[in-house]
Amino acid sequence: MPAAPRANPSDLFTPAEWVPFQSRRGWIGPLLVAHCWGVIALAVVAGVVWPILIPACVAIVGTRQLGLAILMHEAAHGGLSTHRRLNDGLGHWLCAVPIGASLASYRPYHLSHHRFAQQPEDPDLVLSAPFPVSPASLRRKVLRDLTGQTFFKQRVLLPLAAMRGAKAGRATPGSSSAKRDSPTTDNHDYEAIVTGRSILPFLLVNLGLLTAATLAGVWWAYFALWLLPMATWFPMVTR
Repeated sequence: MPAAPRANPSDLFTPAEWVPFQSRRGWIGPLLVAHCWGVIALAVVAGVVWPILIPACVAIVGTRQLGLAILMHEAAHGGLSTHRRLNDGLGHWLCAVPIGASLASYRPYHLSHHRFAQQPEDPDLVLSAPFPVSPASLRRKVLRDLTGQTFFKQRVLLPLAAMRGAKAGRATPGSSSAKRDSPTTDNHDYEAIVTGRSILPFLLVNLGLLTAATLAGVWWAYFALWLLPMATWFPMVTR
């Protein structure tokens, strides 16, 4: 189908009304990234100093991990900075990579969603099609999120499937098995793109976080206050 028609802003707004939507302040995006990481750092410190607060800190860190994903989305639209290299650097290394994503992979995927919104070519249809769901279905989904099942699927099973599909595609390009195994033809395109294309940088950044926690004498904080939120609260609030 053709791309979704674009609305002309001049049909909806006067020039004066449209000006605020076109202007960007170069310092707001970096400030939001710093704020997000600052909240994460404060929550980690609070959990280390007062372990009784760990459940609350897990929720705070998990929501701020979602905040990093949202800022990656802004970077995909060039909204973090008026300078392209700074926008992409912040969006990729400080927002996408720490949560297992890749700005370079997410951007074309997401812009395709905007281009073909709610049309058969929209890659996000697989996300919206199942809704609304029944209360029982929602409870099952939330349970899978909070028990780490969603995390395991997205961070282990789908990247493995993506790598197998890539190997099959290289071995026999165009074959039916390659098409079947390729993540680009799977019903989980979103997860494969967002979590399957940045494995090594994700592991390196998380190794750095673990090393920093170990050097600070609180190695367990990485698992309890970074990995646990990512495996439980982050997927739940993302849903």
